[in-house]
Amino acid sequence: MPIYEYRCEECGHELEAMQKMADAPLTECPKCGEPALKKLISAAGFRLKGSGWYETDFKTGKKKNVAESASSSTESKPAAKGGCGSGGCGCA
Repeated sequence: MPIYEYRCEECGHELEAMQKMADAPLTECPKCGEPALKKLISAAGFRLKGSGWYETDFKTGKKKNVAESASSSTESKPAAKGGCGSGGCGCA
């Protein structure tokens, strides 16, 4: 589910809300109660939960994280290669 950002035009309160794409935009500010929330334009945000199709279907061998123990998940992991910072996504 996408995470949307909102700002109240009355009091300036900002919030994030996890909503389905088909859900109607929020309008009422939880802080002041006024119907003045406006959706902000921001980078796409979403949360990946569970093992997912990528973990189980497309990663091979030692690249899979599915069978990691709880103790290894608390260790720090090296940064992934080819991310946006290195231009690997084609955005640079």
